Amino acid sequence: MTTEPDDAADPTAGSTEKTAKSREWATRVGARRSSLWFFRLIRRMIKMLVFPWLRVESEGAHNLDIDGPVIIAPVHRSNLDAPIIAGLGHRRTRALGKRSLFVNPVGAWVVAALGAIPIRRGEADRDAMKAARELLDGGEAMIVFPEGTRQSGPKVSEVFDGTAYLASKTGAPVVPVGLAGTEAALPPGAKYIHRARVAVVVGEPLRVPDGRMSRPAMKEFSERLALELQAALDRANEMI
Repeated sequence: MTTEPDDAADPTAGSTEKTAKSREWATRVGARRSSLWFFRLIRRMIKMLVFPWLRVESEGAHNLDIDGPVIIAPVHRSNLDAPIIAGLGHRRTRALGKRSLFVNPVGAWVVAALGAIPIRRGEADRDAMKAARELLDGGEAMIVFPEGTRQSGPKVSEVFDGTAYLASKTGAPVVPVGLAGTEAALPPGAKYIHRARVAVVVGEPLRVPDGRMSRPAMKEFSERLALELQAALDRANEMI
């Protein structure tokens, strides 16, 4: 469910833990009406500036706008993935972000207003999972990367059971999303967006069975999600 390398490997991680804004603070900021308007402004800028530059094409984008709580589950190849998805849909999307994004006061407000909540790296952050459940229970749309951190290449990596867990606890459908071209447009370490064609394929929502899910059932759902993600990624690569 995380999007960046582990903070545990960062020698400054300890100080980050002490100075980063709290999840409660980020949740309050994200709930304000001003934050929703800010999100809409940034989404408009993405559509006006980034989409034409990358010549973004999409299929199935209507599946991002289904009503009620929804888990948007994309493959993860670039830091562009979440902004591209936010630009395609009409709903505001929430996400989990690394705590180092919440240290600078201005930067912390920006990422919180855009819908992110902080999560610790390198450990099972039960509080973050609880916060994610609360957002979904409140009817929000949330981006969860099933592969965890950024991956590379045209093959879907191992899909962790965190997505299935959240779906089983909240009843939210899971929407698989394949993105192609974002890795070339903004590879790790890049300081600007390269011009590269980007394609997004949004699959049909997947629903978990009613009732409590066993670990084998979660594993089976994760395997099914992996297959749907691979199909969406393959189709996206065909489009570029």
